[in-house]
Amino acid sequence: MPEVLENQTVRQVARISVGGNTVRVVLSNAFGAKPLTIGAGSVGIAGKDGDVYQATLKPLTWGGKSSVVVPPGAPILSDPVALPAEALSEISVSIFLPKKTALSSVHWDGVQTAYISGPGNFTNDATFKADSTLKSRLFLSDIWVDAAPESQAIVFGDSITDGNCSTPDANNRWPDLVAKRLQETARKVAVVNEAFSGNRVLTDGMGVNALARFDSDILSHPKVSTVVVMMGINDIGWPGENAITPDDKEPTAEDIITGYKQLIDRAHAHGIRIVGATLTPFADTFKGLPTEGYYTPEKEKIRVAVNEWIRTGGGFDGVIDFDKVMEDPAKPGYLRDDYDCGDNLHPNDAGYKAMADAVDLDLLLGSAK
Repeated sequence: MPEVLENQTVRQVARISVGGNTVRVVLSNAFGAKPLTIGAGSVGIAGKDGDVYQATLKPLTWGGKSSVVVPPGAPILSDPVALPAEALSEISVSIFLPKKTALSSVHWDGVQTAYISGPGNFTNDATFKADSTLKSRLFLSDIWVDAAPESQAIVFGDSITDGNCSTPDANNRWPDLVAKRLQETARKVAVVNEAFSGNRVLTDGMGVNALARFDSDILSHPKVSTVVVMMGINDIGWPGENAITPDDKEPTAEDIITGYKQLIDRAHAHGIRIVGATLTPFADTFKGLPTEGYYTPEKEKIRVAVNEWIRTGGGFDGVIDFDKVMEDPAKPGYLRDDYDCGDNLHPNDAGYKAMADAVDLDLLLGSAK
């Protein structure tokens, strides 16, 4: 990833879940140390290889103006744009960065191609000539759709929810596949994937810990009815004798459970249901690599204890037992070979589909305790 962009256009694609007739785009300067200047922007229905269907291409404005400056630490919400979009449509968002811009607010594991131009503003071009591409999201935080009034939103945890190892540009993350199932059953439910690779419940690392970001990334979304928490494996795996965070203290199962209880209490205080997902098998994760200390038999005991509490502790409003779905029945503690992308931790496309198929859709709907 380049450190800075200047006088360049970035075009990115994201799939929405529910449809509508109007969209708004949220850009974020959450981690920027300086103001972020957006010289121009556009939105439209995505075609192939960075192109946009010409008839749908619309300029973005902010307070009626075609450019905007976003303060450090802040998001910016565009004006509404008339753009009829069906459920599961792929939306293209383009932004022009006229000034030297540090790529600070980035979702690195986007599993989706971002197209970067040479010099110039190409936000209004239906056909996009890219000088380079990335698989990360740059400054693009949200796409809002004026869904039907009765629509609900479900927010999902870490790299496994982020779709690490899934096929890029294919929308094969397990939340993507759950969104598709919901639309196929005519449920007016949006799925918002608020996961990022490396996330931990208790400690910062590759991003902000879950307890710290719960308000901004979960509770801030309109119409949230349910949040699904699948997080904790990085709390267990990162510390200790490996090349990631060797000096971090290993949490106990009780430490992670206490973190869950905090998330549960905060969700319930806002009338939001919270569903716990068990942590999937990780035996021999990164074996043979400098990071192979991510897994040890002692860490496996912590995972087992955490999963036992998720299943039987009674804190969550519901449970999705992904561990049971993904575990090799012949080798307890191991990911099934046919679901393993090759690192003994992350699923492949088949594994993500198995996870999505295991979700009881009715479990995602209802009321909090």
